[in-house]
Amino acid sequence: MEHRISFEFNGRYEMLGEPSEQTEQLWFVCHGHGQLAKYFIKKFETLNDGKHVIVAPEGLFRYYLQGFTGRVGATWMTKEDRTFDIQNYLTFLSAVMQEVKQKLNPQVKVTLFGFSQGAATISRFATQTDVTFDQLVLWAGIFPPDLPPLESQRRLSDKTCFLVYGLKDQYLTEPRIKEQESIAAQIKVTPEVLTFEGEHELNDQVIQQISQKT
Repeated sequence: MEHRISFEFNGRYEMLGEPSEQTEQLWFVCHGHGQLAKYFIKKFETLNDGKHVIVAPEGLFRYYLQGFTGRVGATWMTKEDRTFDIQNYLTFLSAVMQEVKQKLNPQVKVTLFGFSQGAATISRFATQTDVTFDQLVLWAGIFPPDLPPLESQRRLSDKTCFLVYGLKDQYLTEPRIKEQESIAAQIKVTPEVLTFEGEHELNDQVIQQISQKT
């Protein structure tokens, strides 16, 4: 018979930029499967201009990418015990956001950003918690199919949403894009689509473009 227990658990996050009353934008960025926050956050160096603070929480589950030694990556969840894993990372993300925002002007503009697997993670954070934000960016990933339709519609109705991907992305295929369109229609959200010449990767110019739209 399965049993459960609650206990204190430490998670880590990376930060780029120094939070202050002068910070204009907070970017809260979730990495993809197999990545680590300390490397992922470097992809946002283009925003490190004194006006932005970038925060990259790390997935709570780390593992060796190949075999039993070598490079380590992190993931947000697997298919095993997914309901509780989702709740755990939502609690973790909420705690990180609360800690960071204590150091910022209450009027700071907040962008929630998810890359690849992180797109599903940040979508759930946006729709299944009370986090305050201005725009949602799904990059090389899509809305998860299990979003609560009515609550998601309510939470996203007045937000700016982006779907971004490289035209040569080997993972975000045409069927996946169609799936995204179907889910978006169910929750009555029409993301602005931005594309670039590239694969399953980030792009400095598009990141800057989104920042300027905020």
